[in-house]
Amino acid sequence: MYVHWSLAAIHLLALALGFWAVLTRGAAFRRLATGVGEARSVLGADNLWGISALLLLVTGGMRAFAGYEKGADYYLHQPLFHLKMTLLVLILLLEIAPMATLIKWRIALGRGAPIDTVRAKVFARICHVQALLMMLMIVAATGMARGVAFVQ
Repeated sequence: MYVHWSLAAIHLLALALGFWAVLTRGAAFRRLATGVGEARSVLGADNLWGISALLLLVTGGMRAFAGYEKGADYYLHQPLFHLKMTLLVLILLLEIAPMATLIKWRIALGRGAPIDTVRAKVFARICHVQALLMMLMIVAATGMARGVAFVQ
């Protein structure tokens, strides 16, 4: 019982942290694009975004497929679960370009080299779209938790 509760709590806390982190990263990218921010702010928020994503994936996977919640059969036959996973894939696909750029930034900063911030404004928009997709995942998750079914 406590494992179920702990996983659910960690999952929800990671969701809140991730939502805050991706919005903070987006705001930091936007400040950087206007010349008033610094890369370290973006990287700090990105670290939290990465930690929360890892926690979400691990706890979500355990809850869905390791027997801690309703079971894989329930989730795999739930249309809202498929919607939620589609939204997750979109978030991950949107993350590819910012992640690759931030890896390059970390390397450049470690060497004392300048970074290319020309795409910072685009990355800010990506972060805000990711936050929107996370909100839609929450809507799908609450529907699943309430047993909403589109096909009887």
